[in-house]
Amino acid sequence: MTDPMVHYGFLSILPALIAVVLAFVTREATFSLLFACIVGLFITGEGLWGVPGLFEKAMGNADFIWVLLIEVFIGILVAFFQLTGSTQEFGRIVETKITSRKKIQLFGWFLGMFIFFSDYFSPLFTGPVMRNLTDKAKISREKLAYIIDSTSAPMCVLVPFSAWGIYISGLLVGYGPLKDNAAAVDVFFKSVGFNFYGLFAVGMVALFALGIIPEFGPMKKAEERALKEGKVVADGSTPMMGVELSDIEPAEQITKPRIFINFIFPVVVVIAFALGTYAILGSAKTLEAFMLAVLVLGIALRFQKVPMKEIFSTGIQGIKGVIPAIIILGLAYSINTISKQLGAAQYVIEVTQGWLTPALLPTLAFFLSAFISFSTGTSWGTYAIMIPIAAPLAFQFSGGDVSTLVYATVGAVAGGGVFGDHCSPLSDTTILSSFGAASDHIDHVKTQLPYASVAAGLGLILYLAIGML
Repeated sequence: MTDPMVHYGFLSILPALIAVVLAFVTREATFSLLFACIVGLFITGEGLWGVPGLFEKAMGNADFIWVLLIEVFIGILVAFFQLTGSTQEFGRIVETKITSRKKIQLFGWFLGMFIFFSDYFSPLFTGPVMRNLTDKAKISREKLAYIIDSTSAPMCVLVPFSAWGIYISGLLVGYGPLKDNAAAVDVFFKSVGFNFYGLFAVGMVALFALGIIPEFGPMKKAEERALKEGKVVADGSTPMMGVELSDIEPAEQITKPRIFINFIFPVVVVIAFALGTYAILGSAKTLEAFMLAVLVLGIALRFQKVPMKEIFSTGIQGIKGVIPAIIILGLAYSINTISKQLGAAQYVIEVTQGWLTPALLPTLAFFLSAFISFSTGTSWGTYAIMIPIAAPLAFQFSGGDVSTLVYATVGAVAGGGVFGDHCSPLSDTTILSSFGAASDHIDHVKTQLPYASVAAGLGLILYLAIGML
């Protein structure tokens, strides 16, 4: 299918809906995604014979390989940390400073927000750093996954000079009076205050941590289980991390923790390199940052007389440990690919665009963006679809001027797009958050979704109020 405006009607969204429903019913994300992909291929007429071609199209490209390599090097780095015993020692040190469950959750919240420049880097860095701390404090893995997920994409979309801000600003150029990037960036900056979903999603983490908002729903049960029974993972759940990573014991050659060289310095290398390249090049070199940290720690291990054979075997264990996440991520890319081929986003827009009025524009812009991003698991793809539709309408209703309606509409699209990236089981960052926290993926989605829905509901109410002004 070459025409981007062609779709298969309701069948266009059927694979994504099947994947989401099956994932909740069966608790088997891998099976659900694979089955949904096959359904999509039968809709296109390719059937089972189309599976190899779909996998090649979805995973045989630079984008997927980049994410795959990030996970591989994260796995190696975590395995090296385990080999040095540094994560355990870091946990013991922090425990003496941060002594309560409340403070540990707030520490994770601050750490996640600090990594505002990459929604991939944030959960993959914050999760492994925090996991031992939260486990000892009897904080459920579901809660940790929620903390790191809610401070990744929702935080990135609130920062005007992040890759997200630059991307959305670029899409705005050419509409209304926005003739260049500077004008578009200014509009995006002023729209941040109207990105109610992003603001609520990030802010609610602190409110839950402080106990200002009490836990509810599946998350409450998960936290009660962890606190009363000491089970950070539910019985029957499958943490998105292989036993190869969790079973690594410290090397016998390392008699002293040496936490600076074995933990703090590699972490500084990752952050400094990623931030430095972001500041200089305008793009955080996340993959290269983790590669450099692995090299540095590998050399440090050799200087501590750990045999080369043990270093390499530990690295292989780290790679094996991330295989569950890579499989689900690959299938998520595949379902996104088949949804694009079926024209899912175009179908949703076609059946809803007739409802748009000036009063309802921000509300419907948010709703459509949220629905598309949740169904496809992609925020940037949602922005590419929605900005060309919502921005011209906002300027038309505003008489060509930059007005509150324009800011609210841009903020609504930005927040709606991040909704799916934040909590859809098909989203790469949701998957990476499950992996970073070593949580069962479906458990993470089920516990986070009610909280995300509250943030979305509050956003819809405020957009309706703005439309009535």
